[in-house]
Amino acid sequence: MIATIGFFDGVHLGHCHVINMIKKVAEVKGLKTCVITFDRHPRQVVQPEWCPEMLTTLEEKTQLLKATGIDRCEVLHFDRKLASLSARDFMLQILKERLRVTHLVTGYDNRFGHNRSEGFEDYVRYGKKIGIEVTRAEELTMGSTHVSSSSIRRMLKEGKIEEATMCLGHEYRITGTVVAGEHIGRTIGFPTANILPNDSSKLIPANGVYAVDVWSEPEGISRRRAMLNIGTRPTFNGKSTTIEVHIPNFASDLYGKTLTISLISKIREERRFHSPEELVEQLNKDLENIIKQKLHNNEKDSL
Repeated sequence: MIATIGFFDGVHLGHCHVINMIKKVAEVKGLKTCVITFDRHPRQVVQPEWCPEMLTTLEEKTQLLKATGIDRCEVLHFDRKLASLSARDFMLQILKERLRVTHLVTGYDNRFGHNRSEGFEDYVRYGKKIGIEVTRAEELTMGSTHVSSSSIRRMLKEGKIEEATMCLGHEYRITGTVVAGEHIGRTIGFPTANILPNDSSKLIPANGVYAVDVWSEPEGISRRRAMLNIGTRPTFNGKSTTIEVHIPNFASDLYGKTLTISLISKIREERRFHSPEELVEQLNKDLENIIKQKLHNNEKDSL
């Protein structure tokens, strides 16, 4: 079996580049393919006080990995015992003896083993002794952009949604439960569903107004274009950050239901308006821009 190993947060194009490499080698050698990942970020075990900002939940990550067409996705439970293994012991006990890996492909900057103190040359040397061929994939770049989970997190925090989507190879999603809010949107003609992310470690993009798609498979709600606000609602002197989505021409009760939001683009920054009326005027313009954007994209797709 040929395998690659990593945390694979986001399952972005850089990850897919490595996975495509193991699929090509597997086809030539007649091997099964396997992606090995972990149920939590190793840093969460080594530094318990660290608060992660993840691009994907474990469920999202495994779904995306399986969608690449690999034969097997192996999720290892990462704990202190696993963290204490040296790279050689990990390769022998986990890769060779447990998973029967005969060929390992590492990412260009991938390190594993206790304290991540060893590198590619060490893995090659250990592999020769225990019967695992080790090769390294080249880094994927898009122009001057290095495709990595860290760079995509930075893009999302800066509100650069289109750039993040390009590097991910798919839209960034947030899934959460609709919870009770202050009903301010309803009073100004823009009722919103307040979303509480299902995973508190999920990265929340920069404050602002976004064009999004929203849907719910469990609730049978089909995908539709909507307007999202992430921020503190400064016009109404809000203090805490909320995630609120306005779904045009939708009147069903959503409280307690699960929604998935897929970010398309950032429309503008969040800002304070002099009055609710001024805010409503701007929201109407935002919604008009979002609808025009969707129509324009539909026209391009049909060409």
